Amino acid sequence: MKQHLNTLFVTTQGAFLVKKGEAVVVRVEKKERLRVPFINLGSIACFGRVGCSTPLLGACAEHGIAVSLLTEQGRFLAAVNGFTPGNVLLRREQYRRADEADGSAEIARACVIGKLANYRTVLRRAAREHADAEAAEALTRVAKRIDQTVQSLAKPVALDPLRGVEGEASSNYFGVFNHLITAQKDGFQFTSRSRRPPLDAVNALLSFLYSMLAHDARSACEATGLDAAVGFLHRDRPGRPGLALDLMEELRPVLADRVALSLINRQQVKASGFTVEPTGGVLMDDATRRTVIATYQKRKQETVLHPFLNEKITVGLIVHIQARLLARHLRGDLDAYPPFAWK
Repeated sequence: MKQHLNTLFVTTQGAFLVKKGEAVVVRVEKKERLRVPFINLGSIACFGRVGCSTPLLGACAEHGIAVSLLTEQGRFLAAVNGFTPGNVLLRREQYRRADEADGSAEIARACVIGKLANYRTVLRRAAREHADAEAAEALTRVAKRIDQTVQSLAKPVALDPLRGVEGEASSNYFGVFNHLITAQKDGFQFTSRSRRPPLDAVNALLSFLYSMLAHDARSACEATGLDAAVGFLHRDRPGRPGLALDLMEELRPVLADRVALSLINRQQVKASGFTVEPTGGVLMDDATRRTVIATYQKRKQETVLHPFLNEKITVGLIVHIQARLLARHLRGDLDAYPPFAWK
């Protein structure tokens, strides 16, 4: 079983990362603030004005540690990767399958089924525990509707109709998302999903968490030998990691969404930690961002039963295991790609 390794998220503006011995050192204003051995790291994500020395980048490449560069808001810019494991035959099969309408649709359908099944579970769990009967009824109603959609996907569906089905289910899910917020209602109201820029505190939380999840999914693709840019549900677009986005779809509800809701409902973040820019976008302050990262990392250390492997694994390993299961399917070892469905 693959060991769960940490992701180092660096968000302090002006920080500079250097190599010192067999460790990465984070300096802020020329003072050492953090030291992490390479052996404990799986990847590094740098947000905004964060610099890295050339020796550090070389060492990360040698150790198989992916270094991603993102904007302060979490938009992916570039990545530095070392030698990609696996072999060229896996990627050739990935490209061949991506060029086949039916082959792409089958893998994409599995990703959507996983995502919608996890939507359903999040809503059902929240409905059982909700103190407001009217809100619980609304959550249950949408969960049933999404369950019907999942059942309808038992048969093959072409890509375009599949995207329509996924879009409608996501719209229904986010239509009752505000009912999942049970504390700090004055400071955290959700009406609809907004991005680039996020227009409220809840969307700012979701977007930042999604960017961290996308980083982890991209790293999982590269570590497995898959091309993160060539997806099945998300088609080719310059600069977009299509396959990483495919793999993260089924994990959005159970990892990112639940962390965002936990942060709000347990009052670990406050509305005062968010500011509105002149453009209308909403940003988190440094303290809030650190809290979000710490909670995300803690969630990744929790254990869960993987439904396909029937083994207990850490949440942080899920995306790596899913990448490996996809690779096994592409190689012909599995008849179909088994999505991760949380119970």
